[in-house]
Amino acid sequence: MKMDKYPVIIGETSMVFECVSEGIRGSIPKLIIYSETHLHNFYNLGFGDKDETTGQIDDEVVTNNGDSEKVLATVASTLYIFMDKFPHAMVFATGSTKARTRLYRIGISNNLAEIQKDFDVYGLVGDSWQPFQKQIEFDAFLVIKKKK
Repeated sequence: MKMDKYPVIIGETSMVFECVSEGIRGSIPKLIIYSETHLHNFYNLGFGDKDETTGQIDDEVVTNNGDSEKVLATVASTLYIFMDKFPHAMVFATGSTKARTRLYRIGISNNLAEIQKDFDVYGLVGDSWQPFQKQIEFDAFLVIKKKK
């Protein structure tokens, strides 16, 4: 993706990434973590502010640093790195709130043509996965790297 993004520090397993959001509220460290689930090749994408005390993700804090598009582009950039290391992975993501899930949907919608060059994207409605479509309110998202 050609959007402006932050540099990331890649963990040695390519499953943990760190970056720093720079905006109106200052420098805020962020974490992006891909976690294995009980399903084979199925990973959860977790993202949020890095709690300076615990070192863990806080995905409920509202940062409002004025750079959400750049932060989401940074998260998307880690997907390329992760999928290069784990090409058969399926990555599941949802927001910690309906508003965040909506923000993710808007981000995907605004960049769908670019994303679909490399990934198949699905949305969850109830219990059913369907190909991602703009303007549909999904509960979660699933991304799979296209076979080349």
